[in-house]
Amino acid sequence: MSHTFAIKGARLLFAKELKAWRAMTLRLPGKAAPKPAAGTLYAYSPAVLPKPGDWAPEVLVTGYWFLDSPDWRPDEALESFLRAGPAPVYFGFGSMPGIEPAAMTGMILEALEMTGKRGLLAGGGGAIGKVDASARAFFLSSAPHDRLLPRTSAAIHHGGAGTTAASLRAGLPTQIIPFFGDQPFWGRRVGALGAGPLPLDRRTLSAAGLANALAAMDSAAIRGRAADLGTAIGREHGVEAATSFLERLSLRSG
Repeated sequence: MSHTFAIKGARLLFAKELKAWRAMTLRLPGKAAPKPAAGTLYAYSPAVLPKPGDWAPEVLVTGYWFLDSPDWRPDEALESFLRAGPAPVYFGFGSMPGIEPAAMTGMILEALEMTGKRGLLAGGGGAIGKVDASARAFFLSSAPHDRLLPRTSAAIHHGGAGTTAASLRAGLPTQIIPFFGDQPFWGRRVGALGAGPLPLDRRTLSAAGLANALAAMDSAAIRGRAADLGTAIGREHGVEAATSFLERLSLRSG
C-alpha cells in the first residue's frame, strides 16, 4: 500500500513537470496511458541500504545517480577561505525554508567558536542567514556538492536523499538535522551505519548540541566508517546500471 501511495502521489505532485518533460524531451503526448510497471529502479546505494532478499528480480537498487559539475570553480573569495586554514565543516539545508534563520545561524557560529572549527554556511532555501566572511565562517548561496564537499572535513545538513548521497560519497562524517519527509529515515541510516551521529531534533537544537556533534564526528571510528562508505559508493555506477536495466527490459518487451 505504501508503494502504491508513493507512486500515485509522485504522479500527482509532479504532473505538470512530467507532462512538460514528455512533450519537450521525448516528443510524446503530455499524458501517458497507464501501463503495468515493467520494473522498478531505486536510485540509492546498496551500501547505504541493502536490497531486501524478498524483492523480485525486476526491482533494481542501482546505486546513486549523480549529476556532476566538472567545470565549476570557486570564486576568488571562496578559494581564499578554503586555503586559509583547516578544511571547514559544511552546513547546508538545501531547499528547506527559513523558519528561524537568524537563530540557526547564531547557533552554528557559536558552535564553531566553541570547537575552534571553521564553517561553510550554504544559504539554499533560507534556513541559514547570510553572515559576513571571517576567518571562522564563510557564507555562500550555493555550490555543486561534487566539487565543494571533497574540500570540507564534515557535513551537517537536512538529510535530503541527494545531499546525503553527496556527503557520503565524499567520505564525510555526516550529521543530519531533519526537517520532514524521508529525512529522518536517512538520518537514522547514517547513524546505524556509523558514518555519523544519530539525527538531531531541529526543535530542540542548541549551540552546545551542535558542538557535541562536531566533536563526535572527529572520532576515528566515525571518520573511518565514513571513508569506507565513500569508497564503496565511489565504486558504484548507478546511471550505467539503470541504463543497462532499462535496455534489458526494452529488449525483453520488444
